Amino acid sequence: MQTKIKSFEDLFIYQKAREFSRKIADIVKKLPSNEKNKLKDQMTRARRSITNNLAEGYGRFHYQENIQYCRQSRGSVYEIIDDLIECFDESYINDKELRSLKEEAYSLIKILNSYISYLQKAKQEVSAH
Repeated sequence: MQTKIKSFEDLFIYQKAREFSRKIADIVKKLPSNEKNKLKDQMTRARRSITNNLAEGYGRFHYQENIQYCRQSRGSVYEIIDDLIECFDESYINDKELRSLKEEAYSLIKILNSYISYLQKAKQEVSAH
């Protein structure tokens, strides 16, 4: 039996994105103070953008708008991947942390892509009626 979706918080993609965002927040807290107005702020904005866009898209109630916000969320995940590579290049995280977080990020992207596909199909079904 499927759980009824009552809000964006019930979405599996939102829950996974939130878990990922918390892990990125932990990395940000460990960055040196000289990255305060650089990488720290950039990563904080990008990680928040992932869940913010999912929530905002859900609240739009139109499939195409929701899809667009999901695409923006996906872009923020890619941005975080690049930031993690930068963290590795600057020796702020080790290879194991980089691999683990990148794996989780790419998994999140796959889930997002599935959700976008679901929304596109739902949009087509509504348009067909």
